[in-house]
Amino acid sequence: MAKEELITFEGLVTEILPDARYRVQLDNGHEVIAYTAGKMKKNRIKTLAGDRVTVEMSPYDLEKGRLIFRHKDANAGGPRPPQRGNPQFRRR
Repeated sequence: MAKEELITFEGLVTEILPDARYRVQLDNGHEVIAYTAGKMKKNRIKTLAGDRVTVEMSPYDLEKGRLIFRHKDANAGGPRPPQRGNPQFRRR
């Protein structure tokens, strides 16, 4: 049996909730609760309030979703923050 088709939306993270969940305001005005996808956890992609994200949702429950992508903002390629500690010793 084929897997059901998932619906993808883009939105804005408005609030960080406990248990790695987020409140996301979709572009069409709806508000959903979303959790981080496994690939984002595996690659340690952090999501903060105010980030643009892509949410994947099942057609059966349009109140819950899964964050599958965090869009880079305009200043993502900006200068890096200064390193802490002694620059002579680097972590390997």
